[in-house]
Amino acid sequence: MTAIARAVLVPVLLLASALGAAGCVYRPNIQQGNLLKVEDVEQVTTGMTRSQVRYLLGTPMLADPFDPQRWDYIYTFHRGRQTKYDRAHFVVRFDGDTVSKVEKLDVPDGATDPNKKKKKKTPELPEMGPHEPGLPPPAGQPQPDTSRPGGAG
Repeated sequence: MTAIARAVLVPVLLLASALGAAGCVYRPNIQQGNLLKVEDVEQVTTGMTRSQVRYLLGTPMLADPFDPQRWDYIYTFHRGRQTKYDRAHFVVRFDGDTVSKVEKLDVPDGATDPNKKKKKKTPELPEMGPHEPGLPPPAGQPQPDTSRPGGAG
């Protein structure tokens, strides 16, 4: 291999390995704010007190010092390398100490239609194998006869 070819090949290989390694960097999920259930937000109604709202939804993410009559509940979830992120933004407005209005500025996907429910997948249970000695057998399996020496003989 000539010196010129080696001088070109080394930087190209270094650049290719650096670009290849850059794609292997782990990007963690980032979760920020108040994770609220839509059912809990639906329970907030006009006439409730601040303490009732705080009991249902928790402490607000943002309590504006210039507008103490407004509480913002914000939640964002960014998954690793994905550019799209989940976001929810609910605003509770007060008149004195009671709720006057609840605004849903940014509602998560699937939360707008109350009839649309995600079907939960039931987990598959593992097959029950032989149990360990000294422990009772799982329910539904015959009990060993321990009245005679030697077990179930």
